[in-house]
Amino acid sequence: MKIATYNVNGVNGRLDVLLRWLDEAGPDIVCLQELKSPDERFPKEAIERAGYQAIWHGQKSWNGVAILSRGRKLVQTRRGLPGDNSDSYSRYIEAVVDGVLVGCLYLPNGNPAPGPKFDYKLDWFRRLSDYAEELLALEVPVVLAGDYNVMPTELDVYKPERWVDDALYRPEVREAFRELVEQGWTDALRELYPDQRIYTFWKYLRNSFARDAGLRIDHFLLSPSVANGLIGGGVDKFVRGWEHTSDHAPAWIEFA
Repeated sequence: MKIATYNVNGVNGRLDVLLRWLDEAGPDIVCLQELKSPDERFPKEAIERAGYQAIWHGQKSWNGVAILSRGRKLVQTRRGLPGDNSDSYSRYIEAVVDGVLVGCLYLPNGNPAPGPKFDYKLDWFRRLSDYAEELLALEVPVVLAGDYNVMPTELDVYKPERWVDDALYRPEVREAFRELVEQGWTDALRELYPDQRIYTFWKYLRNSFARDAGLRIDHFLLSPSVANGLIGGGVDKFVRGWEHTSDHAPAWIEFA
């Protein structure tokens, strides 16, 4: 099974990019973030013509997450992260596909830090950790994929000294990610590339992509049964070089 995660940065505005990549890469399951579309404007028909069924949790102008599945039954199991009934932002959706529970998430950016947005990020991280612990206790195959908006280590950021005060790299956020992983999850891309700099995001500014001045902020966390079957993965970096593309590139893994 090949599963990918892709912050598409506007599913309608970059639909041509998304469809081209789906055709070329052919993932079985895709987690999308930052749809920037209300539910009624999600491009369901175009995605179905590409061979995928979809579930989505949209929001006008911001946020939004979706899961796509090619040739495999997609059963929605959750819409929204538990733990705060007042949180109306569209940042989590979940489904079962072929016996694998897939959680697609878009963790808050948190800038400026410190401040209310950073506090919201840390609270969202806490809620995610609480729920992730519940999922592990089920002892079923689970993949938590998406844009976590955190660079866990110095290997995950170009010139880390420039990011010390940013909400994506502050010690509180990296510690929250570390504690989450230590519940028993495997950070799939880092497992596959333990000593390499591997990025999933490059800013539009200052020729960042050409200079490879990137960040790794899109992650796959795998429960033990999925991690034991991990056989490959990477980043489709070439997609970041296309016209009118997202500032993220799709990341993917394969597991038995």
